[in-house]
Amino acid sequence: MAPSRAGAGAVLPVVVALLLGVVAAAAATGGARKMASHSHGEGANLKASPGAPAAGGSAEQFRGKARLPSFAAPRRYELFLRPDLVACTFSGSVAISVAVSAPTRFLVLNALDLSVNRTSIRFQALEPTEVVFFKDDGVLVLGFAKELPLGEGLLKMDFNGILNDQMRGFYRSKYQYKGKERNMAVTQFESVDARRCFPCWDEPAFKAKFKLTLEVPSELVALSNMPVGNATFAGPIKTVRYLESPPMSTYLVAIVVGLFEYVEGMTTKGTRVRVYTQIGKSNQGKFALDVGVKSLNLYKDYFDTPYPLPKLDMVAIPDFAAGAMENYGLVTYREVALLFDDKSSSASSRQSVAITVAHELAHQWFGNLVTMEWWTHLWLNEGFATWVSHLAVDSFFPQWNIWTQFLDSTTTALRLDSLEASHPIEVEIHHASEVDQIFDAISYDKGASVIRMLQSYLGAERFQKAMASYMKKYAFSNAKTEDLWAVLEKETGEPVKDLMTIWTKQKGYPVINAKIKGNDIEIEQAQFLLDGSSGSGMWIVPITSGCGAYDTQKKFLLKLKRDKMVIGSQCGDRKKGGNFWTKLNINGTGFYRVKYDDELAAALQNALESKKLSLMDKIGTVDDLYALSIARQQTFASLLRLLYGYRGEADYSVLSHINTVTTSIAKVSADATPALAGDIKQLLIKILLSPAEKLGWDPKKGESHLDVMLRPLLLTALVQLGHGKTINEGVRRFNIFTRDRGTSLLPPDTRKAAYLAVMQNVSSSNRSGYDALRKIYKESAEGEERLQVLGILSSCRDKGIALESLNLIFTNEVRNQDAYVLLRGIQSEAREISWNWLKENWERISRTFSGSLAANFVKNIVPLFTSNEKAAEISKFFATRTKPGFERTLKQSLETVRISARWAEGIRSEPGLAQTVRELLAKP
Repeated sequence: MAPSRAGAGAVLPVVVALLLGVVAAAAATGGARKMASHSHGEGANLKASPGAPAAGGSAEQFRGKARLPSFAAPRRYELFLRPDLVACTFSGSVAISVAVSAPTRFLVLNALDLSVNRTSIRFQALEPTEVVFFKDDGVLVLGFAKELPLGEGLLKMDFNGILNDQMRGFYRSKYQYKGKERNMAVTQFESVDARRCFPCWDEPAFKAKFKLTLEVPSELVALSNMPVGNATFAGPIKTVRYLESPPMSTYLVAIVVGLFEYVEGMTTKGTRVRVYTQIGKSNQGKFALDVGVKSLNLYKDYFDTPYPLPKLDMVAIPDFAAGAMENYGLVTYREVALLFDDKSSSASSRQSVAITVAHELAHQWFGNLVTMEWWTHLWLNEGFATWVSHLAVDSFFPQWNIWTQFLDSTTTALRLDSLEASHPIEVEIHHASEVDQIFDAISYDKGASVIRMLQSYLGAERFQKAMASYMKKYAFSNAKTEDLWAVLEKETGEPVKDLMTIWTKQKGYPVINAKIKGNDIEIEQAQFLLDGSSGSGMWIVPITSGCGAYDTQKKFLLKLKRDKMVIGSQCGDRKKGGNFWTKLNINGTGFYRVKYDDELAAALQNALESKKLSLMDKIGTVDDLYALSIARQQTFASLLRLLYGYRGEADYSVLSHINTVTTSIAKVSADATPALAGDIKQLLIKILLSPAEKLGWDPKKGESHLDVMLRPLLLTALVQLGHGKTINEGVRRFNIFTRDRGTSLLPPDTRKAAYLAVMQNVSSSNRSGYDALRKIYKESAEGEERLQVLGILSSCRDKGIALESLNLIFTNEVRNQDAYVLLRGIQSEAREISWNWLKENWERISRTFSGSLAANFVKNIVPLFTSNEKAAEISKFFATRTKPGFERTLKQSLETVRISARWAEGIRSEPGLAQTVRELLAKP
């Protein structure tokens, strides 16, 4: 690659970094950062308050604040960047049109890990007298000798930085081209990392227009949010100028520079859509391209608003921390989240790519066109994109039954939200370092689930019309949760604000206790917590009920702690038994659990076994009882009896949930009742074996997408439960596969089960299977295959092999983005050695992995334990080592350990459990 040369817009050499500002700030405060400890209200820092100290005082007044002051705001950025892909550095300059709206002698913006040329800083003709950098806050304060003129002025400065290896800010990603390793330059700015690339007002509410110019090697593809306006060439260097963007937030600005090829399509309105891949992989972008074009067409109609940019690019990036990122007009993805190959990819990969693409393109409206006002409202972006991506994929692929699969999202959120260490959907953010922690199942999955609950209550048509009105009202601006409720309320005439505010501002959810009395069902709500304690929360709950059949549903809002429902004759005759049943929360549209009294529970189990329940209600029924068993509100034996009613079930979504429950049961029973654990595993095998045998190992011509996904799910489950016949068959097929990679005996969908089967026999003295898997991992060119193997290498009961696998994280064999995949395979037998490894390597992990990536180590290792003593030990270790980036994850993981310990204790002391297991095993 040719070295960078000075060209149009080149910046002055950096002569003075901000060290002076750092030293001055440290001297003034003894190096201590004072965090704002109070909670900022809804309108905090949005308007300059009368008498605010911005006009005078020192730079110190801006330290440790949750938000930037708003007495000055950007209107337009002219940004020039010159990345050096050999030295892995970049230089740049920025000219920001800033509107000063209140008396001040300060400009306060964000910058982090940048060296700013102090002598280049100008606001109009004024030079700053103070340049102070608060590193812990990522804040740059420019102080001037006198008050700044009100109105618009131009702030200019030059800077440089490093293309880092942390997959955030402006960073480098490595790839192979013609046998040589090369670097590409990539941005990832969400949530608060635009400040690592250029000085800016790095908050969602500070929307501005962007005009970018890049100076890059001539042979490389250089992409940004907008199309290229013009490009000029000077030998090996080209200067690329992009069209000006509409107003957008800094976290959506994007740049990608590297070698790519692409496939291209067009929407019905003529918007050009491209999928960019590494050279030689563009064919793998065709499926995502098709879904992308269809998504843009569908969302244009759903929101009654055209896609606002002239083009949309989607790019596969080799090193990428998240799954994908919705940058305006330039969406970036992990390779496995965008690329699909008919020959080498699995059915679950096809589905995952479709949902991810639909999710990111939903953001082009919900997030990019209309943007949350502050990170407290992140759920508006992520919850809605999660919900509407399922709407889109259901439209494109109705045979996938995606709304039944959506209950995966709901049950994931229900599990996290039943922890004391959960958080409300709308969570207060007091500092930039806290933001990454809320990209979790509450913001995404609970957010999506309460939207589904609201849409179900309002009706699909009314909901869609209201959403289109909201989109038009707040286009190119920012909105809060309350703004969405106000539009929905106005458009539908329903009390949306009263109904929904309690769901977004309060953590947790209710369990509805249902008891039959005469001709009534008495219902009572109470906050559900997995640790068995009782919370004080109260909700307005949209109750739905089915009685004896699905065509006689009732709906009402439960506004009190207690209420009752009248049972009609349509529920069936209670005295005759068989026909009578009632089900609350039909099809799981409500975000709550239901606990039935003995008579209602028995009737529901009869309805399940006589195949009267819908697929969604089969899922909800088992998930509720599973959670109630963990909380010790129902017996472990009753959970096993209910599970036995699912033997012979053939639906993918239902069995996916059954598998989640059986995996958890197998793990806890090994700790709770070791003598009974083998029999419990045999019982779980009995439940899953029949559908697995029916499907077999080999794909059948013309079988459904869902059956193709079900086969590996069941085979993997049986291997993990120790089913000898399945393990032996997996090993047999694997041995043939190692000799002939093209064999039809092991297509992509069933490889995971075979790989896991091989690992059952691996030990330090018998490692041939492990070495064969390592060889596949090293030699495979397919991202999905490599991840598949990586997730299995640590799934060995042998402690030596488990440790060897964990140490791969610190080698060049495993990209930092993929470390979490390896961590997910750890078995209970290797948890102690894994915990010791984590302790010994924690400092190195903290240095190498940022924020959410470091949190993955905690999230995957800590919950493997089921004792209060271990929870205390782990808590003590982290007492002096917590950071804002994983503090919430640690609390949740420790709470999970204590809940598991309590559940295990309950199982140990449960009378008659062994007899129940024996009875169920003896049943035909």
